[in-house]
Amino acid sequence: MDPQTTSERAKALAKARKQCRALARAHGENFTVLSVLAPRVLRTHLAVVYAYCRAVDDLGDEGRLPLELAGRSDMAVPPGAQRIVLLDSFERQLDLAYGGRPESPLFVGLAATAAEFDLPVEPFRRLVEANRMDQRTNRYGTYADLVRYCEHSATPVGRIVLGLYRIRDEEAARLSDATCTALQLANFWQDVKRDFAIGRVYLPQEDLVRFGVTEADLAADRGSDAFRRLLEFEVGRTRALFAEGLPLIDRVSGHLRVDLALFTRGGLAILDKIEKRGYDTLAGRPRLSRLEKARIFLAVALKGHGRQRAAEQAS
Repeated sequence: MDPQTTSERAKALAKARKQCRALARAHGENFTVLSVLAPRVLRTHLAVVYAYCRAVDDLGDEGRLPLELAGRSDMAVPPGAQRIVLLDSFERQLDLAYGGRPESPLFVGLAATAAEFDLPVEPFRRLVEANRMDQRTNRYGTYADLVRYCEHSATPVGRIVLGLYRIRDEEAARLSDATCTALQLANFWQDVKRDFAIGRVYLPQEDLVRFGVTEADLAADRGSDAFRRLLEFEVGRTRALFAEGLPLIDRVSGHLRVDLALFTRGGLAILDKIEKRGYDTLAGRPRLSRLEKARIFLAVALKGHGRQRAAEQAS
């Protein structure tokens, strides 16, 4: 191999990784937590994965890609372009990266990370497909439909992170899927009002019918009795998912164990907030204050991985 070519590739990779780290630090609160706790050798790779997730979501949500990561004119989103077309182009870039021919800074970084950790392409494809699904639908008929969406929008991230820690077994992946789905659902129940304002309803249509809740109820400034009963039901099934995923904490070690405990306890704390509000997330968005987040962090960091407390919250 031509030494000059090797040198140029090394420079391009270093530049790409620098751009991914900058994007992750600027936009990712969750990335900040992960990067502080993760081994130094993994921080750049986590930043690359975060940048990929951020990029595909930006394409799906806003029809744009951060220019510093695009590197190609056809990814610099012309006005009025269809997001499906852009996502298709993005997936072609993913294929090129996995074929050893990355053509933009983002995929230069991703190709190197994927090769070093032998990451399969499928989770990355699923994240693209999740954003295609967002273009096609804004309602979900059944709970199974919603879980299928989470299998594209949430669980791939957990599987990619396990891959970075070189954890390959299917049981760990299954437990991770439960935790990631629970985190996604907790976010949906927290944001019912905000999502409805932009035309999205993640509460399954079958459950709206079952509890007698209409979309007029979702537009209200406070939850009806029927809405609160519905949300209590959804929170209960989400707690069960967190409980299902808890054994993963004991299957891993070190920083990853702390990360899992933090995210699990944080998600359960949101469900606790919803419960304390009488399951009314229309009157106000339940959220954790910085002080509450700090307390969770200290409880996990100073008193061990916090599985017992998480189990108590999930029960």
